[in-house]
Amino acid sequence: MKPDENLVLADFAARFAGEIAPQVQPAYLAAAIGMSAGILGMIAEDWDRSASRRVEENRAVRGLFRDAAGLGLEAGLAARLAALAEGNDDDLRLSALEAGNEALRAALIDLHAAVEAMEGAAAKALNDAIWRELSASTQRRRLSAGSF
Repeated sequence: MKPDENLVLADFAARFAGEIAPQVQPAYLAAAIGMSAGILGMIAEDWDRSASRRVEENRAVRGLFRDAAGLGLEAGLAARLAALAEGNDDDLRLSALEAGNEALRAALIDLHAAVEAMEGAAAKALNDAIWRELSASTQRRRLSAGSF
């Protein structure tokens, strides 16, 4: 048997919310179990897309770094961005993808700060592209349950 993580998490969430929580006393423990069920449901929803979301985002951020070449950035930042732009996501373990994503996003913050301080059409275009990617990144993480 090969367990499907999405199905297992969704099943746990359903059992906690539908079978276990209603039978638990006092009410605050039932509510805590219900909240845990909701969290398990969100994890199940995100699990399937976790790797693809990170790969898509990492690819987009590396593209922004390539677009930044030739903008006249400070040499250290330009070299850092160039090195990161050449990276890849060959290791598809979530921990490796997340570590890469964190490094890319940290550099993106530095790039964004530098670009916002620059004049010219190229800098403005890159700033706009960064904002579009940040918006897209937020949409990639959206859960159907919304905020709670």
